[in-house]
Amino acid sequence: MKKPWTDRFSDFMAGKGFYIVLFLCVAAIGISGYYLFSTLGGDDPAAPVGGTAQVTVTPSPSVSPSPTVDAVKPTIPATASSTPTPSATPAPSASAAPSSSPKPSEVVTSSVYTWPVKGAVLNAFSPDQQVFSPTMGDWRTHEGVDIAADLGIQVKAAAGGTVTAIEQDYFMGTTVTIDHGNGMVSVYSNLAELPTVEVGDVVTTGDIIGSVGSTAKSESLTASHLHLEMLKDGAYVDPLDYLPDVK
Repeated sequence: MKKPWTDRFSDFMAGKGFYIVLFLCVAAIGISGYYLFSTLGGDDPAAPVGGTAQVTVTPSPSVSPSPTVDAVKPTIPATASSTPTPSATPAPSASAAPSSSPKPSEVVTSSVYTWPVKGAVLNAFSPDQQVFSPTMGDWRTHEGVDIAADLGIQVKAAAGGTVTAIEQDYFMGTTVTIDHGNGMVSVYSNLAELPTVEVGDVVTTGDIIGSVGSTAKSESLTASHLHLEMLKDGAYVDPLDYLPDVK
């Protein structure tokens, strides 16, 4: 009976087959060594397997140390003062202070006076001696002069100056006050209700300031007239001492 092929292969391997396998292993090792040698040595079989290896080392760039805070901190000179010295504040001059109220323009006293209206003197200046008042029915002083003039007659400034007041006096009616400077003041009463000037206006000698009216209750029984007063340094003076002799 013929043996199976497995049994026959086993018998072969037990005999010569061992040497055949050993030869094949050696051959395989040789072939592998040849290819390895060819790969390392290049095309020249005589070239040595090991060569001189050159390794180039690139130095890493040096990093400069970061400057410390002290290195960049500005140096303060020893002589400098740490506290700034405030500069001296100039004292304001008196002229720089604003005025609390409008100041009238400076007016030089005029040496030229004129009659505010043309007419006879009905009642003279009498600051010390009392005279009878037909309107009030009593005796009293008279600090001005009453100059006869018809209703509506224009009233002129007796001298140049600044209008300082316009009043509706209960007894003397519509009244305009002009400051002529150097303590001289003139007062015009019994005017019509609407003067032609305003407070602060600067007038010259002969300028129209209003017209004769009938507003003075305390002199209503006196013929139509202008009541004129003048003061020097606050004291009443006789207007006739300043008005020209010829009317």
